[in-house]
Amino acid sequence: QGQLVESGGGLVQAGESLRLSCAASGRTFRDYSMGWFRQAPGKEREFVATITRSGGVTYYADSVKGRFTISRDSDKDTVYLQMNSLKPEDTAVYYCNSGGIATMAGSYWGQGTQVTVSS
Repeated sequence: QGQLVESGGGLVQAGESLRLSCAASGRTFRDYSMGWFRQAPGKEREFVATITRSGGVTYYADSVKGRFTISRDSDKDTVYLQMNSLKPEDTAVYYCNSGGIATMAGSYWGQGTQVTVSS
């Protein structure tokens, strides 16, 4: 069935950067749009960014637009989320997702990676 495996989370200070990675394992996800969602404590999971199968179209939540960049490497079957100018309100568990459309999530989820931004 395959898995999505996230990595790259950690603890940083406000204003710093992190790059998250999401690698396919056990099957390919090259034929699907890929996205990132996040869930902060006590809040619902929310959309962050999506990239289409070809990589030609991207979508971003207003809260991260201009700071975060989603990209994909089809040869490596990996999706990235470059996060710059991080803010404490970006603190959340970040989940990789596959099969969604625009800002809507698809069926496949990774296990999540924690991002903590201190002020």
